[in-house]
Amino acid sequence: MPILDIQLPNSILKALRLPQNNPRRQQIKVLKKLLRKARFTEFGQEYRFDEILLSKHPGKKFQELVPAYNYNKIYKQWWHKTLEGKPDICWPGKIRYYALSSGTSEAASKYIPITNDLLRGNKMVMIKQLLSLRTYEDIPFASIGKGWLTLGGSTDLQKEEGYFAGDLSGITAKKAPFWFQPFYKPGKKIAKQRDWNKKLEEIVEKAPQWDIGFLVGVPAWIQMCMEMVIEKYNLDNIHEIWPNLAFFVHGGVSFEPYKKGFEKLLGKPITYIETYLASEGFIAYQERQHAQGMKLVTGEHIFHEFVPFDDKNFDAEGEMIENPEALMIHEVEEGKDYALLISTAAGTWRYLIGDTIRFVDKERCEIVITGRTKHFLSLVGEHLSVENMNKAIQLAGEELNICIPEFTVAGVPYGNFFAHHWYVACNDSVDKERLCKSIDEKLKLLNDDYAVERKSALKEVRLSILSEQQFMDFMMAKGKVGGQHKFPRVLKGSILRDWEAFLAGQKIEAQVPA
Repeated sequence: MPILDIQLPNSILKALRLPQNNPRRQQIKVLKKLLRKARFTEFGQEYRFDEILLSKHPGKKFQELVPAYNYNKIYKQWWHKTLEGKPDICWPGKIRYYALSSGTSEAASKYIPITNDLLRGNKMVMIKQLLSLRTYEDIPFASIGKGWLTLGGSTDLQKEEGYFAGDLSGITAKKAPFWFQPFYKPGKKIAKQRDWNKKLEEIVEKAPQWDIGFLVGVPAWIQMCMEMVIEKYNLDNIHEIWPNLAFFVHGGVSFEPYKKGFEKLLGKPITYIETYLASEGFIAYQERQHAQGMKLVTGEHIFHEFVPFDDKNFDAEGEMIENPEALMIHEVEEGKDYALLISTAAGTWRYLIGDTIRFVDKERCEIVITGRTKHFLSLVGEHLSVENMNKAIQLAGEELNICIPEFTVAGVPYGNFFAHHWYVACNDSVDKERLCKSIDEKLKLLNDDYAVERKSALKEVRLSILSEQQFMDFMMAKGKVGGQHKFPRVLKGSILRDWEAFLAGQKIEAQVPA
């Protein structure tokens, strides 16, 4: 039975047919809903939520009274109390679930609170995205009623004193609505498997028994799974075993570097659907076929603010200043990079999520992710963003007709000046010097600051060609495999030291939760 034919309750249908209010009005409505729900919490009392609700301009009053937070600040002041089992801290009641963040740039995992209110909002956004497929052209609707193979974290969550912790994907799968269970693969038993290698092996064994229409996950791990299935059953492409495969739902990283290698595994074209689902909430999704960006979720469970990503609001290491300039949705401009502050139905208040975004269509509230606040290179003022890197890799790969499924870059000393060292995964035959020059030339065209600094203090660009397996092995060594884990595009600090030690054959320590 196709999912789109399921009869939803009238209450849900009414919610899905909300009038098309302007985004500013929707966001103020969401903010008021969040403030009313949390006004009797410790946080709400401390920052006078009742006073904000009575204000003529609640958005501005909210920004005036409530400070902006990063993870360390909000954890130290507030969230540590919830882990101790105290109720009504930042959100009503006790926090029973925590998503362990998947980032590799920090020394340990972060505990992000997850509530039923947040999961309910996430589900509503998922339904809206699913229904948006009705507007797509030439969509094989029969495939929508087939299996959804989701490569996520284990649903066998860590049991701590008073709460559970794990990947958001594992929490979401564990609490998925009953009507989705018949479509969900790999099923409850395999989904509980914590050992990622064993999970993949079990998926490969079961693959012939499933009729998969959707693949859902981070590109690198989905690609690895397809390669294993193709090898196991001696196939020419994945459609020989899953003929109804028609959709790939992806997010977390740019798909462009993976696309060339990914499509080599297909027997026919499929539809790519981008999502922006972070541990902190479902932030945006691709609403239109061939859309340039994703639609920001403005009317559900997240209030957004936008901090201009510039030297006034962030230091050289990507740390946000104490009182940054923060804009609301009606104040943003197209073509400028912003860091996201979000307030959600889980007690994250004015929280720096760490991503940078850009509006490509303000009227439709469509955005693209341009990078991370700390994943950029600006050793000497080159201001190289992840978006620049992704595009340069894509263009260089097309020019040399090679596939580059993974890459990362580090800034390193070069005498009294500096250099960039690129590490590129490529299993094709390629001239290293030619590839290095191509990437460098593409970046000069994409970024004027980079072009200027290449004539000044950025004296050299180096490149090492590795196998894709080496990147995967490093992630496994760090204990960051599967689910929503992805390789950092920029290496700095301890993660760079670990990477260099790993390449030198030295043993490195896995990351464990704090």
